[in-house]
Amino acid sequence: MEKWDGNEGTSAFHMPEWMIQFADQKQEFNKRPTKIGRRSLSRSISQSSTDSYSSAASYTDSSDDETSPRDKQQKNSKGSSDFCVKNIKQAEFGRREIEIAEQEMPALMALRKRAQGEKPLAGAKIVGCTHITAQTAVLMETLGALGAQCRWAACNIYSTLNEVAAALAESGFPVFAWKGESEDDFWWCIDRCVNVEGWQPNMILDDGGDLTHWIYKKYPNMFKKIKGIVEESVTGVHRLYQLSKAGKLCVPAMNVNDSVTKQKFDNLYCCRESILDGLKRTTDMMFGGKQVVVCGYGEVGKGCCAALKAMGSIVYVTEIDPICALQACMDGFRLVKLNEVIRQVDIVITCTGNKNVVTREHLDRMKNSCIVCNMGHSNTEIDVASLRTPELTWERVRSQVDHVIWPDGKRIVLLAEGRLLNLSCSTVPTFVLSITATTQALALIELYNAPEGRYKQDVYLLPKKMGIKFL
Repeated sequence: MEKWDGNEGTSAFHMPEWMIQFADQKQEFNKRPTKIGRRSLSRSISQSSTDSYSSAASYTDSSDDETSPRDKQQKNSKGSSDFCVKNIKQAEFGRREIEIAEQEMPALMALRKRAQGEKPLAGAKIVGCTHITAQTAVLMETLGALGAQCRWAACNIYSTLNEVAAALAESGFPVFAWKGESEDDFWWCIDRCVNVEGWQPNMILDDGGDLTHWIYKKYPNMFKKIKGIVEESVTGVHRLYQLSKAGKLCVPAMNVNDSVTKQKFDNLYCCRESILDGLKRTTDMMFGGKQVVVCGYGEVGKGCCAALKAMGSIVYVTEIDPICALQACMDGFRLVKLNEVIRQVDIVITCTGNKNVVTREHLDRMKNSCIVCNMGHSNTEIDVASLRTPELTWERVRSQVDHVIWPDGKRIVLLAEGRLLNLSCSTVPTFVLSITATTQALALIELYNAPEGRYKQDVYLLPKKMGIKFL
């Protein structure tokens, strides 16, 4: 297994027979289907900020909108109440979305068909915290078909598709998530996944590190039985390395974010398409001639810049890494410091994975009607907390769109309260997510089945040969 430091050596991964035959299975899945309130006082925001709906499609009955799912008593058709979703009656609509997603996820479906006979995850108890979308549902049902038991929460308060969460709950998956959770709801849902009588996880699938952090903070003894952590996002990976450096990482962890299949496909191509979708759905703006600054020129930044440039925008790039900065220059983008262009740009996009990239000073200097959004996982890249002061007025324009108004009348347009734009405000390309989801599943299989001693208490990167077998 290749370590994160990039040192080459003999891989410890031994590829089972069913992985080698992925390529033969892909084309079988290209056919079309034949089947026809409780609010946290810690959040100083308006009530409308939490009354959010799916940008793609919402089947929520309006009479349910004001009732917190935590206050409802719901059961699925099997009589189980071990879930908490917006409305279990939306399950039929969610099932249709999952069936559509399956047709665009050939790698994951091939893995499901090939490995379900061997049940490589039999006995695995996986607790997950990711975006709950139709693509995630296909991953969860694949893990179930491979023998795993799963409990799931959302890693983002705005990205859950309520109808998909309902479909999973109807199928028997303990899901605790709905679109528009409060901060208190968010942690409550994670705790409901973890703190269960008679059930203890032995694997973690995380996106952002919040689940891992919660277990370390509240239930550290659980790590005695946990075999490993699989982390998808750059934010979560950074947190794992912090634990490792401090000597507090007590189980092996797999860095999916920097695997070749995630980095070169999901981060780049997914964001290249979804950045335009998210901006269009929220602002209805025209991109031609607009001046845009993209903070960060990693794979996400590359995708955003390519899309905006193709639409006729004038794109500036800020970047502190010299290699990525040189790449931006050679791709034809002007390298700037944010302070140099902050007064003139029409759109500011962050995608660095860092904290306070856009500060209150930057926000104060922006021109009227500047659009501010984030394409990174964490909501800390834009200093949104500094905008929650008495002298500034927040005005909800539409779902996930706020005007923040200064005393002199200047306003900025803040999207998704600084959270991940594409999954909060639009949708993402399913085919690309199939690659990432399959990588996550393979990482879980490897860590769960690895003999004792193969992996130490460290962070590992998936080897390239493991990822490309299903492409």
